Amino acid sequence: MTGLGLLLLSSFTSVNGDGVRLDMDAHMHSRVVATMEQELPLGPFTESESLLTSNGEVGDFSLENREAAEVNDSIGAGHSTVLTGRSGTLLKRVEITAYPSRPHWLFLRVRYTNDGSAPISVLGYTNDRYQLEPAANLAPNALVPAFWSYQSASYESRPDWLLPLKPGYSRSNFLGMNNSDYGGGTPVVDVWRRDIGLAVGHVELTPKLVSLPVQRHGDGNAELGLSARRAFALLPGESFDTLRSFVTVHHGDHFATLRAYGSIMQSQGLKIPAAPKDAFEPIWCAWGYGRAFTPQQIFDSLPVVKQLGFRWAVVDDGWQVSEGDWTPTPAKFPAGDADMKAMVDRIHAGGLKAQLWWAPLAADPGSRTDREHHDWLLQNADGSPQKITWWDSDYLCPGYGPVQEDAAAFVRKALGVWGFDGLKVDGQHLNAAPPCFNKLHGHAAPEDAAEAVPLFFKAIWDAAQSTKPGAIIEICPCGTGYSFYTMPYLNMTVASDPESSWQVRLKGKTIKALLGDRTAYFGDHVELSEGGTDFASTMGVGGVIGTNFAWPGAPGKKDPKLLLTPARHAIWGKWTQLYQEKRLIDGEYLGALYDIGFDKPETHVIAKGETLYYAFYAKTFTGTVELRGLKPGSYRVRDYVHGRDLGVVQGPTAKLATRFKQSLLVEAQPQLP
Repeated sequence: MTGLGLLLLSSFTSVNGDGVRLDMDAHMHSRVVATMEQELPLGPFTESESLLTSNGEVGDFSLENREAAEVNDSIGAGHSTVLTGRSGTLLKRVEITAYPSRPHWLFLRVRYTNDGSAPISVLGYTNDRYQLEPAANLAPNALVPAFWSYQSASYESRPDWLLPLKPGYSRSNFLGMNNSDYGGGTPVVDVWRRDIGLAVGHVELTPKLVSLPVQRHGDGNAELGLSARRAFALLPGESFDTLRSFVTVHHGDHFATLRAYGSIMQSQGLKIPAAPKDAFEPIWCAWGYGRAFTPQQIFDSLPVVKQLGFRWAVVDDGWQVSEGDWTPTPAKFPAGDADMKAMVDRIHAGGLKAQLWWAPLAADPGSRTDREHHDWLLQNADGSPQKITWWDSDYLCPGYGPVQEDAAAFVRKALGVWGFDGLKVDGQHLNAAPPCFNKLHGHAAPEDAAEAVPLFFKAIWDAAQSTKPGAIIEICPCGTGYSFYTMPYLNMTVASDPESSWQVRLKGKTIKALLGDRTAYFGDHVELSEGGTDFASTMGVGGVIGTNFAWPGAPGKKDPKLLLTPARHAIWGKWTQLYQEKRLIDGEYLGALYDIGFDKPETHVIAKGETLYYAFYAKTFTGTVELRGLKPGSYRVRDYVHGRDLGVVQGPTAKLATRFKQSLLVEAQPQLP
């Protein structure tokens, strides 16, 4: 169809997917329409794809042509629509692809071509900039926000990954470094109302230095999109392509979006490994004794750890000479390697698995790595080393071959020589990396260092699995929004220094959406939860429970807040027993049944066979809860934490009158006819 015929037929043209449609007007502005049950335009037409030049932003293009073709690629077999337009000497080509196997998703790639005789100074571009209007029937209510959102960019303040959008809210969500230590994330943003949600992002196979801005226009529309800053001259006759991005619509919270995103990325080759059975056993960490721990404190704690039902002992920070000198400190291990192996042997003799803390990519000034391999350092544009503020260390470049090889060599030593069963790879600086300007590294571009972070973790993963098949690789990017690109190279995720029980739960739901139930999710030390005893928040989302208690009978100084008092001993024992009795980590997390933002009380569900396990959370709650996901028939409901029978309900959707504080964990077992 020619441009003239196209515009005479309608004021806009449409591209349809299964359950979603993009409308594009004569200026190549777009809006998203959900068509899952009925036609529902989500917002106004916006300058959805634009080019930023030295003369300003170009967002108006005259729509001229439309073409269609069939495609078959790593995502699947689909139908592609190409819309082209012009703004002066600048041509724009928007390719929109729908795949029947990916309902509710549309994938886009934009190409800009300089059709003139003079260069165009490009500064960046924006894709998928759409708006979502508040629900028409929603009256202003301070207690019920108009929108909830998922945003995974990493900041020093360690914000919640899920948060309501208040009037005037704005955040750029840059997926590069937002601080010396903090950067990276999964390239998806999602904004949803109670009835519908809208998400955008990209599906490239390596990390990209893009932003996924989210904002709220006053108390009105939410806006989201993808933008990149890229300065170059687009010469006459030249073209360039943007990243391959997407837009998707959904019901409920971010769970459906991230579950589909994870599947799409795996279909393109980023496979997620399954965790071995050992990864789902409860964890005790010696961090309760701090960096000044002694081996004797660990040895004296082991009988209590085993008696309480924990099956892992983690040797944390403080075993090494320094960051950048990963050898046992003589003050604690005078015989070096022999003492480390003896400690692991003693942990094994106590019936426990042994895990070792490690913070790679960090080298203290003056450390062995700094002295012997100063050329490994990641450099800023002025030639200075890039600092990791938290560790008072310098970055090593993740994209430099010798750095990757050295990390792999350490893994082989820790697992093969010392005998550890797994590694706790720790540090907020590990989620991303700054650009590297070290000329000795031979980068084609400084950004190569950031894109190489997954390759660094691949070197660790490959060394671990070849040395000790089934070894646990836990990556703990403290307080950051996990980068999906490292997830093919781990088999344990973690709540990573949660600042609240809410973060334990929201991170659990998010990670299970991305990875499913085969990868272990560790809820981190219970001492980090609210009240320091909230095992319920980890257990209710199907997470692995853990602790860093200090045993009062062990020698040396100890933090009084971490002491395993008789009262806490009883609580810890109760929850490890419940954990093993119910084994919710062996079940299926049913994340689509409840909206973590809008449904009150907050609810999570795990299915094990025909029995459903519900976990409700609220500061205080009195009222009626819904038990969704049941089959038709009778179910007996029981509060298994307190041993209370709550009666018989009828599926498929039952209601239960209750009251509780903090949490209520119940099981619904089908009754025989």
